[in-house]
Amino acid sequence: MPSDRIDEVELSLLSVPLARPMSDAKVLTGRQRPMGEISVVTAEVRTADGLHGLGFTYSTRAGGPAQYAHAREVVHEVIGDDPNDISRIHDKLLWAGAAAGRAGIAVQAIAAIDIALFDVKARRAGVSLAKLLGAYRDSVRVYNTSGGYLNAPLDEVLDNVERSLSSGLGGIKIKVGQPDVARDLERVRAVHEHIGGRASLMVDANQQWDRATALRTGRLLEEFDLAWIEEPLDAHDFDGLADLAARLDTPVASGEMLTGVGDIATLIDRRGADIVQADAPRLGGVTGYLRAAALADQAHLDMAPHFVMELHVHLAAAYPREPWVEHFDWLTPLFDERLEIRDGRMLVPERPGLGLTLSEQARGWVSERLVVS
Repeated sequence: MPSDRIDEVELSLLSVPLARPMSDAKVLTGRQRPMGEISVVTAEVRTADGLHGLGFTYSTRAGGPAQYAHAREVVHEVIGDDPNDISRIHDKLLWAGAAAGRAGIAVQAIAAIDIALFDVKARRAGVSLAKLLGAYRDSVRVYNTSGGYLNAPLDEVLDNVERSLSSGLGGIKIKVGQPDVARDLERVRAVHEHIGGRASLMVDANQQWDRATALRTGRLLEEFDLAWIEEPLDAHDFDGLADLAARLDTPVASGEMLTGVGDIATLIDRRGADIVQADAPRLGGVTGYLRAAALADQAHLDMAPHFVMELHVHLAAAYPREPWVEHFDWLTPLFDERLEIRDGRMLVPERPGLGLTLSEQARGWVSERLVVS
């Protein structure tokens, strides 16, 4: 007999509006439209022992309704299962939807359930998710991204930088990848001078450079002693990334757009990144992330998980090498709780599990809902 069983899973689809649309290099190249909302799928798991766990996955611009539709199709597979058997359930859900593939939306959809099961397990133990996984630290270096988008004029970016530094953030990342490289360099130089050594600086090209531009621009950026250059090339151009990483002094970061552990394995095997930016919701949840992290650790690589700081602060705390967590306040309205930042670091919450509860505002944004028992 199982020690506990999953009695009910509640799935919800909702959209979190942004205060203003955001544009990165993909918008300037005409490949995507400005981003005005984040689509989120939540899973709330309830067990026979009376435990409750919250998980979520997300998509930007497109994909949220598809994630929700896939989760609806496979969620019944977990009813009656022992919630402690997370790896088995994860693989069971992968195979339940294998006709749709074992990457992409099919993997992102099951992430919400996987994360909810880890929340249940940590709550059962009465510890944070970081402690359940085996934390190396109780705080993680944190940097801000949301203040450095390309739709913001330079003076606004500099104001955002100062606000971020004043609130205790330890790093600043700004977007690059404009058609005119000179404009990118102007912005980077201005931000670098404004920071004045008070924090680390990173840049993100969002996959919009070709190989020649990435190498040429990367060399021009060397003078700024950047913590990393993010996504200088297409996320699947593993050979190009490997060549670039070998030829630049500045570390190359990539991996956030990869939606299968197999692709992360290829990135690592080709040495296409000095810093692996795995994204747990895009890898199928905590299970997929831990498999990716084990590969990165074996290869002696650093990690800086992408987005979703509310989850990744726990996962980063459990990585052997000192990582970074990305600060975005876009998902903040989803939850009642707030993360604490102090002296350039994000404190790992001590509340059991993820330490999160859905806000009433979030429940008001729900457009579709399903309860399976």
